[in-house]
Amino acid sequence: MTDVLDELLTDLDAESTALRAAVADLTEEQWRTPTPAEGWDVATQIAHLAWTDEASVAAGTDKEAWDALIVAALADMEGFVDTTALEGGAVPPAELLARWDASRVALADMLRTAEGKIQWFGPSMSPASMATARFMETWAHGLDVHEALGMTAERTDRVKHVCHLGVRTRGFAYSVRSLEAPTEEIRVELTSPSGQLWTWGDPAAVQSVTGPAWDFAQLVTQRIHRDDTALVAEGADADQWLSIAQAFAGPPGKGRDRA
Repeated sequence: MTDVLDELLTDLDAESTALRAAVADLTEEQWRTPTPAEGWDVATQIAHLAWTDEASVAAGTDKEAWDALIVAALADMEGFVDTTALEGGAVPPAELLARWDASRVALADMLRTAEGKIQWFGPSMSPASMATARFMETWAHGLDVHEALGMTAERTDRVKHVCHLGVRTRGFAYSVRSLEAPTEEIRVELTSPSGQLWTWGDPAAVQSVTGPAWDFAQLVTQRIHRDDTALVAEGADADQWLSIAQAFAGPPGKGRDRA
């Protein structure tokens, strides 16, 4: 597990560093560029990442601070995430970057020393699971930032972490919509950006999902409309899954309109 966590934290650091480089030299006006997330600009996206790092650290190290976060979230379940992100993004860019730099280091330190599972807004998570979730959010919000600024995000094989989470959250995508998840296994075969074949599930499974890993990762983070992907579903359950796939916590997302 230590090797797995080390790999996750290395990749999370690389993903965060790449995103930081993309925003480090932006003008104040560019920081206020609207992103695909309604009401969020570039600064809001980075503030959300910093806040979630801080919340994760509180969950793993400071019960009083964590309890206070739960109370605040329960008091404003619909607007809590927006409120923290918008407030955090209102500060000067240099202050926001310094906050994110500090939260990233604190998160990695906490995860390396954590013992047992860590509380969260949903089910408790192992350090490796939390690192995977943080990677997924960093990657997805990074796509929003790059799209807003007219930049192209580098396609790396680090996206495998998002794909893995997308496969593992198949049942969650059903439960969050109050649907019963099918029990039949689905084989997943995805081609990585470097050309490797990544697989999950029984090779003999009748139903399957195949296609580019980058497309699958965008779909499970709801950064692309399914019709704009090259993913192929074989079987009714596989087809339904791709229509509701969701790797992130919270209520069902609205997804993206077709390009």
